[in-house]
Amino acid sequence: MPAKSLQTLVDYARRNSPFYAELYRDLPETVTDLRQLPVVDQEAFWAANTFPDNRLLTRPLTNGIVYKSGGTTGAPKFSPWDEEENTDAAVAFGTGLIKAGLRAGHRVANLFVAGELYSGFLFTNDVLAKASVENLRLPIAGTAPVDLIAATIKEFDVNVTCGMATTLVKVADLLLERGEAADSIELLLFAGEPLFDDVRTVLAKAFPNARIGSLGYAAVDGGPLGAPVAGDDVRVHESLAPYSLIELLDEDTGEPITTAGVPGRLVATNMSRTLMPVIRYPVGDRAEWVDPEHLRFRLLGRSEDSIKVGLDVLRPGEIRTVIARADRDGVITGTQMIARRWDGKDGLILRLAANGAPDDLNQTIIDAVYAASPAYSTAVQRGVIHPITAEWVRPADLTTNQRTGKLIDVVDERPIS
Repeated sequence: MPAKSLQTLVDYARRNSPFYAELYRDLPETVTDLRQLPVVDQEAFWAANTFPDNRLLTRPLTNGIVYKSGGTTGAPKFSPWDEEENTDAAVAFGTGLIKAGLRAGHRVANLFVAGELYSGFLFTNDVLAKASVENLRLPIAGTAPVDLIAATIKEFDVNVTCGMATTLVKVADLLLERGEAADSIELLLFAGEPLFDDVRTVLAKAFPNARIGSLGYAAVDGGPLGAPVAGDDVRVHESLAPYSLIELLDEDTGEPITTAGVPGRLVATNMSRTLMPVIRYPVGDRAEWVDPEHLRFRLLGRSEDSIKVGLDVLRPGEIRTVIARADRDGVITGTQMIARRWDGKDGLILRLAANGAPDDLNQTIIDAVYAASPAYSTAVQRGVIHPITAEWVRPADLTTNQRTGKLIDVVDERPIS
């Protein structure tokens, strides 16, 4: 399914999706520029994407695949793709694999998480199968025992690993504990979470001949968004236009950013996908242009729309709802989500504003968030991320935007390099 013109995409969405029909109700019939369209509100988008009674999709689900977008609360966020769209996405993303360094004959270990509707494992296998160079796929999965992963890498002389940084570090720790190294590995490709500088040393020791690189930039809801760019900065990617279009918008004014070095929130439009149209959708990341002419951008972490810790995407509105239900006496007057990194792992701190620090509420609130976000709790049990902690402050101590004075819902304090 080739990329469509903007007019064709908008017409189809407006005609077949009740959500987009309402969103575009007052727009002119002719649309020539993305900026004529409103940026999608994430909460409204997902509220319309329910099963049954879906108001977002343009046609029935009959052939294809459904992935789950990480999120909080008891209502899962499903991202359906018809068969042709899924194939197109794999082919588009596969162009980045070649840029990342995949060569003919490479033996590739797929170490992404499998099951529970997560996309990483299955989609990566599709991408490898449809890559323009032959490769041998080893579908191990990141949930396999670490000693099995290490043994398979050795047995097959694996050349490339594809997985999350936390999985690669676990394998590296085991190898170093045994006094071993995986000399056959040439390329460590990661996605799904940042790879921070504090893990590079252990990876270099366990995989002495490997280069670290990005598998590419994608989102379950937005689809493939960027191909890796050669160089030392693994945060830099290049837009997959015309398959998908990237915009960077000022976080306060919403105006387009066109110059290099100015941070903004990243908004995506998928020009091929029509079953679940994604048009001017904020994917939850911040970025800056590195080379606007060639559509190259550098990822700068999560925006205020959401935050990703481990596999779970946490959205402020949902977290506030969970906390409000747990806070039956209405003690809490403000909430912020803080992401920090220490001891080589990410962690979430709930910054709670109140006049006083009611310690008896701590565990109640933390347990409520765990209950609403099973994936987070599972990751904590696996030792992938730190347990949630609560931090009580006075209302005046909550972080606000210096320009507008507006409360910042999400504060990402993790390093961006």
